[in-house]
Amino acid sequence: MNLLIKNATVVLPDGKTQVGSIAVEGSKILAVGDVPESFVATQTIDAKDMLAIPGFVNAHTHASMTLLRSYADDMELMTWLNDHIWPVEAKMVSNDIYWGAALAAVEMLKSGTTTFADMYGPFMERVADVVAESGMRGVLSRGIIGVAPDGEKKLEENVTLYKDYHGAVGGRITVMFGPHAPYTCPPEFLKKVAAAAQSLGAEVHIHMNETKAEIEQIKKQYGKRPFQYVEDTGLFENPTLAAHCVHLDDAEIEIIKKHHIRVAHNPGSNMKLASGTAPVPRLLKEGVTVGLGTDGASSNNNLDMLQEVQLAALLHKVNEYDPLAVPAFEALKMGTEYGAKAVGLDGLGRLEAGAKADITLVSMKGAAWCPRFNEMSLLVYSGNAGDVDTVICDGKILMEHRELKTLDEEKIKYEAQKCAERLTK
Repeated sequence: MNLLIKNATVVLPDGKTQVGSIAVEGSKILAVGDVPESFVATQTIDAKDMLAIPGFVNAHTHASMTLLRSYADDMELMTWLNDHIWPVEAKMVSNDIYWGAALAAVEMLKSGTTTFADMYGPFMERVADVVAESGMRGVLSRGIIGVAPDGEKKLEENVTLYKDYHGAVGGRITVMFGPHAPYTCPPEFLKKVAAAAQSLGAEVHIHMNETKAEIEQIKKQYGKRPFQYVEDTGLFENPTLAAHCVHLDDAEIEIIKKHHIRVAHNPGSNMKLASGTAPVPRLLKEGVTVGLGTDGASSNNNLDMLQEVQLAALLHKVNEYDPLAVPAFEALKMGTEYGAKAVGLDGLGRLEAGAKADITLVSMKGAAWCPRFNEMSLLVYSGNAGDVDTVICDGKILMEHRELKTLDEEKIKYEAQKCAERLTK
């Protein structure tokens, strides 16, 4: 399909905006601005009064956790996990994973997200089914808890997931390895994960330094902080996406830089669970790739990436007492271009010729968008998920004028509610 988006206010890679057209040929952007005379569109979208931005990249989430939204709130992380979340997750079957992920896909598409990095399981093949059906991009990993009696089985499931789905559905599925965290994966187990990932050429997705308590636990057990402990296992020899990274010392930041570890910052979840504030401005200044994630819908409690962009822009201003700590465009790049780099995807997150055609059109017709002195500022500080009008991924329209084209929203909500009630009754 050749798609022409005309009259859009386009956010360019340098942060400037221009009114013009975007020509999409197949799965890639052919041109931004001047469209070649030889280009023949098979479909045209009039994007007058719309802001065109790259599709959001959710760099860390647990999609099927939508089934536990509002189930256990306002508590400390380890109490929340041990006493409430993990017992219910242990009861999840294949259909729960599918309908939970489908509900997540509905929510993400309706808020402008085209790519998500998901660590969950079992039955991650059902999440792959949702990626295939929805038209989104999924960076999937089987969450592996090494201290569990079936830790080895979980690792094998991740190997199988990689062999069966990495590069599937036209390259829209990427598979990583998902060791949960240093406090749930002992050193010898992490060495096995590192070896398995390296043998396949796979990347790694892991939680790191989310809370002070887990850092103290690791120091007590192994006499070193988490990044040094994990580095000693060889895991970081594989390209790594590290979620959270809230509490870091100087030596750990040097380890992050040494191994080119990419960070998934989750401001909403970190605030709600009172985990702390990650040193994002410093990481950015020191050249670390920092994307944004929502975390799961039971610790956020939504999958709204525009909200994460807004939180990233605001949280670090007040934390640093610096209104320039994370400017609006830098926050947007964290949710798009930097997020794509964080999850290991190339040619994504920028509206320019040759990039993949993952595009979100945001309506600027609402009262909160008037007057329009600065569209970038309006998006980050005034916009909301309800302004997202049209979503395109891999050159295909997945939502147009807020109507989903690939998913049955009402059926998904009905089935997800049934699953949630069964799991928690």
